Amino acid sequence: MKTIVCKAPKQIEVVLQKNVHNIQDDEVMIKVKRIGICGTDIHAFKGEQPFFTYPRVLGHELSGIVKAKGSHVKQMIIGDIVTVIPYIHCGSCVACKNGQTNCCTNMRVLGVHQDGGMTEYIKVPVANVLVVNDLSLDEAAMIEPLSIGAHAVSRGSVQKGETALIIGAGPIGLGVARFAKLAGAQTIMMDLSKERLSFGKSWTGSDFVIQANEAAAQKLLEINHGELPSVVFDATGNKQSMMHSFEYVSHGGSLIYVGLVNDTISFFHPDFHAKELSLLASRNALKEDFEYVIQCLRKGLLNRSYITNKVSFDEACSFFETEEFRSNKTLIEV
Repeated sequence: MKTIVCKAPKQIEVVLQKNVHNIQDDEVMIKVKRIGICGTDIHAFKGEQPFFTYPRVLGHELSGIVKAKGSHVKQMIIGDIVTVIPYIHCGSCVACKNGQTNCCTNMRVLGVHQDGGMTEYIKVPVANVLVVNDLSLDEAAMIEPLSIGAHAVSRGSVQKGETALIIGAGPIGLGVARFAKLAGAQTIMMDLSKERLSFGKSWTGSDFVIQANEAAAQKLLEINHGELPSVVFDATGNKQSMMHSFEYVSHGGSLIYVGLVNDTISFFHPDFHAKELSLLASRNALKEDFEYVIQCLRKGLLNRSYITNKVSFDEACSFFETEEFRSNKTLIEV
Protein backbone atom coordinates (compact mmCIF):
# COMPACT_ATOMS: atom_id res chain seq x y z
CA MET A 1 0.00 0.00 0.00
CA LYS A 2 1.06 3.61 -0.54
CA THR A 3 2.12 5.57 2.52
CA ILE A 4 3.32 9.17 2.88
CA VAL A 5 6.34 9.34 5.19
CA CYS A 6 7.97 12.47 6.59
CA LYS A 7 11.54 11.14 6.89
CA ALA A 8 13.09 14.34 8.29
CA PRO A 9 12.27 18.05 8.34
CA LYS A 10 11.42 19.16 4.78
CA GLN A 11 11.78 15.56 3.52
CA ILE A 12 8.50 13.85 2.63
CA GLU A 13 7.77 11.13 0.09
CA VAL A 14 5.42 8.32 -0.91
CA VAL A 15 6.72 4.85 -0.10
CA LEU A 16 5.33 1.35 -0.59
CA GLN A 17 4.64 -0.69 2.53
CA LYS A 18 3.05 -4.06 3.19
CA ASN A 19 -0.73 -4.06 3.39
CA VAL A 20 -2.40 -4.28 6.79
CA HIS A 21 -3.73 -7.81 7.32
CA ASN A 22 -3.51 -8.98 10.93
CA ILE A 23 -5.79 -7.14 13.32
CA GLN A 24 -6.39 -7.67 17.03
CA ASP A 25 -9.76 -8.73 18.46
CA ASP A 26 -10.57 -5.14 19.49
CA GLU A 27 -9.26 -3.39 16.38
CA VAL A 28 -10.82 -2.05 13.20
CA MET A 29 -9.08 -1.86 9.83
CA ILE A 30 -10.07 1.28 7.97
CA LYS A 31 -9.69 2.11 4.30
CA VAL A 32 -8.63 5.74 4.63
CA LYS A 33 -10.55 8.04 2.30
CA ARG A 34 -9.92 11.58 3.59
CA ILE A 35 -7.01 13.07 5.55
CA GLY A 36 -7.07 16.63 6.84
CA ILE A 37 -3.80 18.56 6.86
CA CYS A 38 -3.44 20.61 10.03
CA GLY A 39 -0.93 22.78 11.82
CA THR A 40 0.56 19.75 13.59
CA ASP A 41 1.43 18.17 10.23
CA ILE A 42 2.84 21.44 8.89
CA HIS A 43 4.98 22.05 12.00
CA ALA A 44 6.23 18.45 11.82
CA PHE A 45 7.17 18.90 8.17
CA LYS A 46 9.03 22.10 9.04
CA GLY A 47 10.80 20.53 12.03
CA GLU A 48 8.97 22.69 14.57
CA GLN A 49 6.69 20.11 16.24
CA PRO A 50 7.33 19.16 19.91
CA PHE A 51 6.78 15.55 21.06
CA PHE A 52 7.93 14.34 17.64
CA THR A 53 10.45 11.94 16.12
CA TYR A 54 11.30 11.03 12.52
CA PRO A 55 10.58 9.18 10.32
CA ARG A 56 6.81 9.46 10.79
CA VAL A 57 3.63 8.85 8.84
CA LEU A 58 1.64 12.05 9.42
CA GLY A 59 -2.12 12.49 9.57
CA HIS A 60 -4.70 12.35 12.35
CA GLU A 61 -7.78 14.07 10.89
CA LEU A 62 -9.26 10.98 9.30
CA SER A 63 -12.36 9.49 7.74
CA GLY A 64 -12.75 6.21 5.95
CA ILE A 65 -14.64 2.97 5.51
CA VAL A 66 -14.50 -0.14 7.68
CA LYS A 67 -12.80 -2.93 5.69
CA ALA A 68 -12.22 -5.52 8.45
CA LYS A 69 -12.80 -5.87 12.18
CA GLY A 70 -11.67 -7.99 15.10
CA SER A 71 -13.79 -10.71 16.64
CA HIS A 72 -14.80 -8.53 19.62
CA VAL A 73 -16.08 -5.66 17.46
CA LYS A 74 -19.89 -5.85 17.40
CA GLN A 75 -21.03 -2.24 17.08
CA MET A 76 -20.06 -1.68 13.44
CA ILE A 77 -20.17 -3.53 10.13
CA ILE A 78 -18.01 -3.71 7.03
CA GLY A 79 -18.70 -0.66 4.86
CA ASP A 80 -19.56 1.74 7.68
CA ILE A 81 -18.33 5.32 7.27
CA VAL A 82 -16.22 6.20 10.29
CA THR A 83 -14.22 8.98 11.85
CA VAL A 84 -11.24 8.40 14.12
CA ILE A 85 -10.39 9.73 17.58
CA PRO A 86 -6.61 9.79 17.07
CA TYR A 87 -5.61 10.02 20.74
CA ILE A 88 -4.67 6.54 21.95
CA HIS A 89 -4.84 6.62 25.75
CA CYS A 90 -3.69 4.01 28.27
CA GLY A 91 -6.82 3.88 30.42
CA SER A 92 -4.90 3.41 33.68
CA CYS A 93 -2.98 6.63 34.45
CA VAL A 94 -4.24 9.36 36.78
CA ALA A 95 -5.63 11.43 33.89
CA CYS A 96 -7.50 8.50 32.37
CA LYS A 97 -8.91 7.43 35.74
CA ASN A 98 -10.21 10.99 36.17
CA GLY A 99 -11.88 10.96 32.76
CA GLN A 100 -9.27 13.21 31.17
CA THR A 101 -8.19 10.80 28.45
CA ASN A 102 -7.24 13.77 26.25
CA CYS A 103 -4.14 14.36 28.41
CA CYS A 104 -3.21 10.78 29.23
CA THR A 105 0.30 10.57 30.70
CA ASN A 106 1.10 7.84 28.16
CA MET A 107 -0.64 9.53 25.21
CA ARG A 108 0.03 8.19 21.73
CA VAL A 109 -1.39 10.50 19.08
CA LEU A 110 -1.65 9.10 15.57
CA GLY A 111 0.68 10.98 13.25
CA VAL A 112 2.71 12.37 16.16
CA HIS A 113 3.84 9.69 18.62
CA GLN A 114 3.06 6.81 16.28
CA ASP A 115 2.40 6.49 12.58
CA GLY A 116 -0.80 8.13 11.42
CA GLY A 117 -3.30 8.08 8.61
CA MET A 118 -1.49 9.31 5.49
CA THR A 119 -1.74 5.80 4.15
CA GLU A 120 -4.28 3.62 2.38
CA TYR A 121 -5.16 1.40 5.36
CA ILE A 122 -4.81 1.87 9.11
CA LYS A 123 -5.60 -0.24 12.21
CA VAL A 124 -7.26 1.59 15.11
CA PRO A 125 -8.68 0.37 18.47
CA VAL A 126 -12.46 0.13 18.19
CA ALA A 127 -12.82 2.50 21.17
CA ASN A 128 -11.31 5.22 18.95
CA VAL A 129 -13.67 4.73 16.01
CA LEU A 130 -17.09 6.38 15.61
CA VAL A 131 -19.68 5.39 12.98
CA VAL A 132 -21.07 8.37 11.04
CA ASN A 133 -22.98 6.83 8.13
CA ASP A 134 -25.29 9.85 7.87
CA LEU A 135 -22.36 12.20 7.18
CA SER A 136 -20.19 12.53 4.09
CA LEU A 137 -16.54 11.48 4.10
CA ASP A 138 -15.58 15.18 3.92
CA GLU A 139 -17.72 16.00 6.96
CA ALA A 140 -16.34 13.02 8.87
CA ALA A 141 -12.81 14.35 8.33
CA MET A 142 -13.84 17.72 9.80
CA ILE A 143 -14.81 16.24 13.13
CA GLU A 144 -11.40 15.99 14.81
CA PRO A 145 -10.20 19.58 14.30
CA LEU A 146 -13.63 20.93 15.20
CA SER A 147 -13.61 18.81 18.36
CA ILE A 148 -10.44 20.66 19.42
CA GLY A 149 -12.47 23.87 19.35
CA ALA A 150 -15.41 22.32 21.16
CA HIS A 151 -13.14 21.07 23.92
CA ALA A 152 -11.51 24.49 24.30
CA VAL A 153 -14.91 26.16 24.77
CA SER A 154 -15.77 23.55 27.37
CA ARG A 155 -12.45 24.21 29.14
CA GLY A 156 -13.23 27.92 29.15
CA SER A 157 -16.71 27.30 30.63
CA VAL A 158 -18.13 29.85 28.21
CA GLN A 159 -21.44 31.24 29.46
CA LYS A 160 -24.38 32.77 27.63
CA GLY A 161 -24.04 36.54 27.43
CA GLU A 162 -20.32 36.84 28.14
CA THR A 163 -17.79 38.16 25.64
CA ALA A 164 -15.23 35.79 24.16
CA LEU A 165 -12.20 36.83 22.13
CA ILE A 166 -10.68 34.24 19.80
CA ILE A 167 -7.17 35.08 18.60
CA GLY A 168 -6.26 33.25 15.41
CA ALA A 169 -8.73 32.71 12.56
CA GLY A 170 -7.23 29.46 11.30
CA PRO A 171 -9.09 26.12 11.32
CA ILE A 172 -8.86 25.63 15.10
CA GLY A 173 -9.77 29.24 15.89
CA LEU A 174 -12.80 28.98 13.64
CA GLY A 175 -14.05 26.00 15.62
CA VAL A 176 -13.49 27.78 18.93
CA ALA A 177 -15.37 30.86 17.72
CA ARG A 178 -18.29 28.86 16.34
CA PHE A 179 -18.78 26.79 19.47
CA ALA A 180 -18.42 29.87 21.69
CA LYS A 181 -21.16 31.46 19.59
CA LEU A 182 -23.34 28.35 19.95
CA ALA A 183 -22.78 28.58 23.72
CA GLY A 184 -24.41 32.01 23.63
CA ALA A 185 -21.36 34.28 23.90
CA GLN A 186 -20.73 37.50 22.05
CA THR A 187 -17.72 36.52 19.94
CA ILE A 188 -14.86 38.61 18.60
CA MET A 189 -12.21 37.20 16.26
CA MET A 190 -8.71 38.66 15.93
CA ASP A 191 -6.11 37.86 13.28
CA LEU A 192 -3.46 39.59 11.18
CA SER A 193 -5.11 38.50 7.93
CA LYS A 194 -8.10 40.46 6.63
CA GLU A 195 -8.92 37.54 4.33
CA ARG A 196 -9.04 35.06 7.19
CA LEU A 197 -11.14 37.44 9.28
CA SER A 198 -13.63 37.90 6.47
CA PHE A 199 -14.01 34.15 6.04
CA GLY A 200 -14.06 33.64 9.80
CA LYS A 201 -16.85 36.14 10.44
CA SER A 202 -18.99 34.51 7.77
CA TRP A 203 -18.27 30.92 8.82
CA THR A 204 -18.61 31.37 12.58
CA GLY A 205 -21.31 34.03 12.76
CA SER A 206 -19.04 36.07 15.02
CA ASP A 207 -20.27 39.49 16.11
CA PHE A 208 -17.03 41.39 15.45
CA VAL A 209 -13.60 40.97 13.90
CA ILE A 210 -10.44 42.93 14.73
CA GLN A 211 -7.21 43.02 12.80
CA ALA A 212 -4.35 42.38 15.23
CA ASN A 213 -2.24 45.51 15.78
CA GLU A 214 -1.11 47.85 18.54
CA ALA A 215 -4.58 49.38 18.86
CA ALA A 216 -6.36 46.05 19.36
CA ALA A 217 -6.94 46.50 23.09
CA GLN A 218 -8.58 49.89 22.54
CA LYS A 219 -10.83 48.44 19.83
CA LEU A 220 -11.89 45.70 22.22
CA LEU A 221 -12.89 48.30 24.80
CA GLU A 222 -14.88 50.22 22.20
CA ILE A 223 -16.71 47.12 21.03
CA ASN A 224 -17.43 45.79 24.52
CA HIS A 225 -18.70 48.96 26.22
CA GLY A 226 -15.44 49.79 27.97
CA GLU A 227 -14.69 46.29 29.22
CA LEU A 228 -12.23 43.66 28.06
CA PRO A 229 -13.48 40.15 27.21
CA SER A 230 -14.03 37.81 30.15
CA VAL A 231 -12.63 34.82 28.25
CA VAL A 232 -9.82 34.84 25.68
CA PHE A 233 -8.69 31.91 23.54
CA ASP A 234 -5.34 31.99 21.76
CA ALA A 235 -5.34 29.54 18.87
CA THR A 236 -2.30 30.90 17.05
CA GLY A 237 0.57 28.76 18.31
CA ASN A 238 2.63 31.95 18.05
CA LYS A 239 4.83 32.89 21.01
CA GLN A 240 4.40 36.67 20.72
CA SER A 241 0.64 36.41 20.32
CA MET A 242 0.38 34.09 23.29
CA MET A 243 2.31 36.47 25.53
CA HIS A 244 0.36 39.54 24.36
CA SER A 245 -2.96 37.78 24.93
CA PHE A 246 -2.77 38.50 28.69
CA GLU A 247 -3.42 42.16 27.84
CA TYR A 248 -6.85 41.39 26.40
CA VAL A 249 -8.43 39.59 29.37
CA SER A 250 -10.67 41.37 31.87
CA HIS A 251 -10.12 41.29 35.61
CA GLY A 252 -11.28 37.93 36.95
CA GLY A 253 -11.24 36.48 33.43
CA SER A 254 -9.76 33.39 31.81
CA LEU A 255 -7.09 32.87 29.17
CA ILE A 256 -7.07 29.53 27.38
CA TYR A 257 -4.13 28.41 25.26
CA VAL A 258 -5.47 26.23 22.46
CA GLY A 259 -2.42 26.54 20.21
CA LEU A 260 0.92 24.94 21.02
CA VAL A 261 4.35 26.48 20.59
CA ASN A 262 7.70 24.72 21.08
CA ASP A 263 9.10 27.50 23.27
CA THR A 264 8.94 29.15 26.69
CA ILE A 265 6.11 31.59 27.42
CA SER A 266 6.57 34.40 29.94
CA PHE A 267 4.29 37.08 31.39
CA PHE A 268 4.45 40.01 33.82
CA HIS A 269 3.25 38.51 37.08
CA PRO A 270 2.02 41.69 38.85
CA ASP A 271 -0.58 42.27 36.09
CA PHE A 272 -1.54 38.60 36.08
CA HIS A 273 -1.88 38.67 39.86
CA ALA A 274 -3.76 41.98 39.97
CA LYS A 275 -6.35 40.65 37.51
CA GLU A 276 -6.57 37.28 39.30
CA LEU A 277 -6.57 35.61 35.93
CA SER A 278 -7.14 31.92 35.26
CA LEU A 279 -4.62 30.50 32.77
CA LEU A 280 -5.64 27.20 31.18
CA ALA A 281 -4.36 24.84 28.54
CA SER A 282 -6.69 22.95 26.21
CA ARG A 283 -5.26 19.75 24.77
CA ASN A 284 -6.88 17.45 22.19
CA ALA A 285 -10.52 16.54 22.86
CA LEU A 286 -12.71 14.00 24.64
CA LYS A 287 -15.08 11.48 23.11
CA GLU A 288 -18.01 13.61 24.23
CA ASP A 289 -16.54 16.56 22.31
CA PHE A 290 -16.51 14.40 19.16
CA GLU A 291 -20.10 13.36 19.82
CA TYR A 292 -21.17 16.99 20.28
CA VAL A 293 -19.54 18.02 16.99
CA ILE A 294 -21.25 15.12 15.21
CA GLN A 295 -24.63 16.26 16.56
CA CYS A 296 -23.92 19.84 15.43
CA LEU A 297 -23.12 18.59 11.92
CA ARG A 298 -26.32 16.55 11.87
CA LYS A 299 -28.35 19.59 12.92
CA GLY A 300 -26.77 21.80 10.25
CA LEU A 301 -25.10 24.09 12.80
CA LEU A 302 -21.69 23.90 11.13
CA ASN A 303 -21.00 25.20 7.63
CA ARG A 304 -19.46 22.65 5.26
CA SER A 305 -17.32 25.39 3.65
CA TYR A 306 -14.77 24.71 6.42
CA ILE A 307 -12.92 22.67 3.76
CA THR A 308 -11.47 25.04 1.18
CA ASN A 309 -8.95 22.93 -0.73
CA LYS A 310 -8.44 19.32 -1.85
CA VAL A 311 -5.44 17.47 -3.24
CA SER A 312 -5.04 13.89 -4.37
CA PHE A 313 -2.91 11.41 -2.44
CA ASP A 314 -0.24 11.57 -5.15
CA GLU A 315 -0.19 15.39 -4.99
CA ALA A 316 0.20 15.59 -1.22
CA CYS A 317 4.02 15.61 -1.08
CA SER A 318 4.17 18.44 -3.62
CA PHE A 319 1.61 20.35 -1.56
CA PHE A 320 3.91 20.19 1.49
CA GLU A 321 7.03 21.00 -0.51
CA THR A 322 5.55 24.19 -2.00
CA GLU A 323 4.70 25.36 1.57
CA GLU A 324 1.58 27.17 0.38
CA PHE A 325 -0.49 26.58 3.50
CA ARG A 326 -2.81 29.56 3.29
CA SER A 327 -6.11 27.73 2.65
CA ASN A 328 -8.34 27.19 5.68
CA LYS A 329 -8.50 23.40 5.56
CA THR A 330 -6.94 21.12 2.95
CA LEU A 331 -8.08 17.52 2.56
CA ILE A 332 -6.13 14.72 0.93
CA GLU A 333 -8.43 12.42 -1.05
CA VAL A 334 -7.26 8.81 -1.13
